[in-house]
Amino acid sequence: MNNIIWKLLRQHISKGQLIGFAIANLIGLTIVLLAVQFYRDVRPVFNDEESFISKDYLIITRAVTGAGAMMGSNGEFSDDDISDLESQPWCRQVGRFLNSDFAIDARLGVGSGQAMHTQFFFEAIPDEFIDIDPNAWGFNLNNPVVPVVISRDYLSLYNFGFAATKGMPKISEGQAEMLPLEFTLSGNGQRLDLPGRIVGFSNRLNTVIVPQEFMEWANQRFGSGDTQHPQRLIVEVSSPGDVKIENYMDDHHYEVAGDKMSSSKANYFLTVISSIVIAVGIIISLLAFFVLMLSIYLLLQKNTRKLQDLLLLGFSPNQVSKPYILLVVGLNAIVLVLAIVLMLLGRLAYMDMIHAFGVSGSSIFVAVLVGLLIMGAITAGNIIAIRRKVASLWLHEK
Repeated sequence: MNNIIWKLLRQHISKGQLIGFAIANLIGLTIVLLAVQFYRDVRPVFNDEESFISKDYLIITRAVTGAGAMMGSNGEFSDDDISDLESQPWCRQVGRFLNSDFAIDARLGVGSGQAMHTQFFFEAIPDEFIDIDPNAWGFNLNNPVVPVVISRDYLSLYNFGFAATKGMPKISEGQAEMLPLEFTLSGNGQRLDLPGRIVGFSNRLNTVIVPQEFMEWANQRFGSGDTQHPQRLIVEVSSPGDVKIENYMDDHHYEVAGDKMSSSKANYFLTVISSIVIAVGIIISLLAFFVLMLSIYLLLQKNTRKLQDLLLLGFSPNQVSKPYILLVVGLNAIVLVLAIVLMLLGRLAYMDMIHAFGVSGSSIFVAVLVGLLIMGAITAGNIIAIRRKVASLWLHEK
């Protein structure tokens, strides 16, 4: 029965119109999928995020000027400065660096009983900025081991500076985390030896980070008790590359540590460009959708008499509209498959360049899912329009 209906209704189908729709939709969908996949593949090049700091953040300090240094300015942030920073629309939250207010002596065992011995310092930031195993982070007086995150530069200085000149062995990050580490804290006439453990390395935090609860306890016990105003802040932002952030920092003479702003701006522009390309692809797909709808409506208009006759003969609107729905579903499925194939071919063309940056690329799952959602929406729109058109003819006959 379906074959009979199809033979009656297919006579006025314009193959040129359907091919035009397929090509336009294929181009639009391929642009969208390729843009989504390219963005996901390239983004790790700009997002060198630390494993223990998972969100977008900036570390800011006051700019040090010659006049300020001569006048004894210590570059502290006041409560008003922090409140103003927190009120900015791009600022999610602000964390204060808490400095150690006591003397620290550190000893690190290296090689056959050899040890490095140096004066040391600690800083702490709020725990919500730290994404690390809770079992490895924190401080308990009943089991007083001090976990620390140190700058990766410190390890490089040891390996290529100190160790090279003293004939001491070089150590890897994994070995450093297993080396015996001990701190001596002193102040207020008290002295305490505590074991320590390196739990992570940072490219961006050029300091030694310890848990905030440990720092507060140690400052209270060994420190002077004076109120501290932070000299550095860690700021979680909504979009690190936003030009408004850079303008704010320049206006207030703040400096952003490292190259975070540069990489963030590159990432921001990558996001903007990818969004524009995706928008162009979606517009092309929408235009193709309307081309197909126009073709379907013209086809239905040409077959109006036949459709009405079929409805009068007792065929239901669902039976009459089914051939058109199958045509649309099949055509859209072919377009989706071809778009995924073209996206994969395009990805192969740029992956060699991506590999040169040490990035292996991301899964294609998200891009395929985006394609399924777009084509699902287009197909659903086509089906609804076809059924409404046929239903209007059926109601007219009744």
